[in-house]
Amino acid sequence: MKLDILAIGAHPDDVELGCSATIAKEISRGKKVGVLDLTRGELGTRGSAEIRDKEAASAAQILGLTIRENLGFKDGFFINDEIHQKAVIEIIRKYQPEVVLCNAIQDRHIDHGKGSRLVSDACFLSGLRKIETSSDQKTQEAWRPKQVYHYIQWENLKPDFVVDVTGFMDIKIKAVKAYSSQFYDPDSKEPVSPISSKNFLDSIGYRASDLGRIIGKESAEGFTVERFVAVDHLDKLI
Repeated sequence: MKLDILAIGAHPDDVELGCSATIAKEISRGKKVGVLDLTRGELGTRGSAEIRDKEAASAAQILGLTIRENLGFKDGFFINDEIHQKAVIEIIRKYQPEVVLCNAIQDRHIDHGKGSRLVSDACFLSGLRKIETSSDQKTQEAWRPKQVYHYIQWENLKPDFVVDVTGFMDIKIKAVKAYSSQFYDPDSKEPVSPISSKNFLDSIGYRASDLGRIIGKESAEGFTVERFVAVDHLDKLI
């Protein structure tokens, strides 16, 4: 199965928080979009890996994803080495996405920056024919995504470009709230975390509104790039 877009996150909920309105918009345009979670988020302050599994499946349904997989890397302790790179390469070659969306290049959580570098390196290495991988006992062909974009997470990084997501924020918020164990719940008896406050939940909307304001739209999501965004014509991005 070939995907148009593969969004990758260090933890379940990273993709939903970072770029799920963009994903919802692309799916509405007929694009096939999948999500790959690197870990099960087992070190999260609230909930458990088993709860996150169920929440991730629910969010996938809300967004209308074509596939969602989890590599089961060790939360907090995965590293950017050959073993982890090859695991990501196998997924990239399996689904052959044109575009990969991945974690912020730097962020409060150390897994986000690590995940960003791991995926970026794997996308490059995936295009090298002499790196051998297999899936279902079949040798995989080399594949390198055309674009690798990084969504923005906790830190207010300056985006290189933004996507108009007007009309798709309701889906994003619904997908985020599928992770009910993680986010604001005034009745929760679990420990407080940086992402469990009402302010954090509200910030999803006001960040999108502020980016939208700058481009003259209602809402937008921002991304950073690894190379220049090329323009074919003044009114057409490549």
